[in-house]
Amino acid sequence: MTIRNAARALIALLAVALSVTGTQAYAAPEASAAVVLTYDASGAAEFVDAVDSGAAVWNESVANVRLEPAAPGARANIRVIADDGWPRALTTSLGNGTVWMGREAVNDGYNTIRIAAHELGHILGLPDIKPGPCSSLMSGSSAGVSCTNPYPNAAERSSVEADFGGGALAGTAPSGPSVHRD
Repeated sequence: MTIRNAARALIALLAVALSVTGTQAYAAPEASAAVVLTYDASGAAEFVDAVDSGAAVWNESVANVRLEPAAPGARANIRVIADDGWPRALTTSLGNGTVWMGREAVNDGYNTIRIAAHELGHILGLPDIKPGPCSSLMSGSSAGVSCTNPYPNAAERSSVEADFGGGALAGTAPSGPSVHRD
């Protein structure tokens, strides 16, 4: 008997043994469902579209967390407010907090979608990276007004994926309020 024939016979015997015992072949585990965080942009005034676009950027960029508009009257994880100050975020726990879309930065020429995605990044657990290049979303204003990149880089995406991996529940970290003024 050749080696090839012996291998075929062994494979056939293994198939019969598996079918008799009912043992199934290994299957990869299913990917866990994304953590869904809701946001309320009803107070975002002229920035509603920018907030929706910033959320869409994150939804395109990561798989373990999804940002969706809250149903009218429902309590949201993230509240977004427009004001005349500088953009900032108050993170109360991972995935929860308030974003202020400050008109001061917009009046200075900063891109509204980048601002929204950056501030949402804080709520998703990312710190500022300053100074930083335009390729880093969390470099914020240090990248300059000419920077319009609203997408997180690989390290930023990886950090958010890790924080929300395995179906982790929002609200587990950071442990206390954290204010980010960008």
